[in-house]
This record gives sequence, structure tokens and C-alpha cells, in this order.
Amino acid sequence: MSNTQTAAKTKTNKLILLVLSALFAAMITVMTAFLFHIPIGVNGGYLHFGDALIYLAASMLPAPYACTAAAVGAGLADIVSGAPIWAPFTLVIKACIALLFTSKKEKLLNKRNALALLGAWPITCVGYYIAEAIITGNWIVPAAGLPANTIQAAGSAVLFVLVALALDKMNFKSRLKLS
Repeated sequence: MSNTQTAAKTKTNKLILLVLSALFAAMITVMTAFLFHIPIGVNGGYLHFGDALIYLAASMLPAPYACTAAAVGAGLADIVSGAPIWAPFTLVIKACIALLFTSKKEKLLNKRNALALLGAWPITCVGYYIAEAIITGNWIVPAAGLPANTIQAAGSAVLFVLVALALDKMNFKSRLKLS
């Protein structure tokens, strides 16, 4: 392959990654803010399963793209769902969650990504506990949100596993040819 062809392929791959990141950000926003969006408490927080798409994006895209899709998608969801006070915290929490996963394996559901599901739970719970404590100025009240954050992380993990298994059976990742 000539240098020109290599440069063209690199440029094409970057464009594909950028487009996939934008698509994931949009899907994360919709899944988080509009589908199965259940308000909880009086603090502006809500229960959703949009994290499943964050896990999927992080299993498919290189880390910088996955972190951007996760942060932008979830942050926009906070804004459009009427809870913009959470957006700055969400940007950080969701990007941290995306860093746990790897896109470097052939399958979406692999040992690293399965373990990442376990790591997403404490990041979600601790991250939003700290966020709510900062927002409310109270370090006791946020404990009430821990069960909902646990359900959110667990539900998103189950949904991710089901979707990843289906996509892995279709060899979806190898068909993208992002290498």
C-alpha cells in the first residue's frame, strides 16, 4: 500500500470513528433522557439504562472516542431532561466508566469488558453520591440514591451483555473493519 493509500485509509477510519462517536452520543442521549427514563426523588436525578450504550460504545470505539461519546451523550441527556445541574458531574463520571472497557479485543463481550461492568457500578454509585453531596451540601441525603444507581448499573450491564452477545454472534465488530 502506498503512502497516499495509507493516509487515505487513516483519514477514512478517523471519519468513521468520528461518525460512530456522534451516533453513539445521540443514541446515549435518547436512551438516557427519553427511553425508560424514570425520575427518582426530588433531586432531579433519574433512573435509566443508557449506560448500556456507553458500555457498548466503549467496547467498540478507541478510548478517546468512547469517552467523548459517553460524556457528550449523557451530559446532553441531563440537559434535555431538565436536570442540567448534573451535567458537569455526568461528563466526568461517564468518561471514567468508558475508560474501564477495551475496544482492542475481537469480541465486545470479553473478560476485560465483563470485569469493567463490575467496575462501572462503584464509579456510578460513588460518582453520583459525591455529585449529589456537592449539589445539596449534605453528605447523608445522597445515600438514598444508592439503590437506584445500583439498579441503573446492573440493568445497563444486563442489557449490554444481551446486546453484545447478539452482536458478537453476528461478528459485528470484525465487519466494521476499524483497524
